[in-house]
Amino acid sequence: MSTVFYDCFDSPIGTLTIAADQAGLRQVLFAQHRYPARGQADWQHAPDAPVMIEPRRQLLQYLHGQRRHFELLLAPEGTPFQSQVWKTLAQIPFASTWSYGQLAGQIGRPTAVRAVGAAIGRNPLPIVLPCHRVIGSQGALTGFAGGLAVKQALLSLERRHTGAQFPAALPS
Repeated sequence: MSTVFYDCFDSPIGTLTIAADQAGLRQVLFAQHRYPARGQADWQHAPDAPVMIEPRRQLLQYLHGQRRHFELLLAPEGTPFQSQVWKTLAQIPFASTWSYGQLAGQIGRPTAVRAVGAAIGRNPLPIVLPCHRVIGSQGALTGFAGGLAVKQALLSLERRHTGAQFPAALPS
């Protein structure tokens, strides 16, 4: 495996950490991330490494409303089931939401809603593989690695740039 480089940078939703190597983008982490990243202790801080430039640029473009789709080489690591779920996340259109059940149906496993939720919870590339677009069956915002406030902020960003409607604000 090649050296994994990382960078931390400020964004409209707080500090983001990205990690990538020659294979592609491996991680996007929020300031308050639910799970630790695989192999993080071995990453090398290199904000100017060529593999860091494009992911950082595209994430910031998205977060400033200047990009709707990512054009990045991706290299998430997970089980075959997780990989299938993560690949399907990329099919959710900008400013749209799917329920966990819809996503489970999309992968041909309609009874695997909880397993789909667990795989989404371990998504190493949130925002890029848009797990923030997955909501509860009744339209409620549910778990997100960066916290529900960040999930709401991402959905609101997309709504502002399309006029789409999303679930109401988070309960107090």
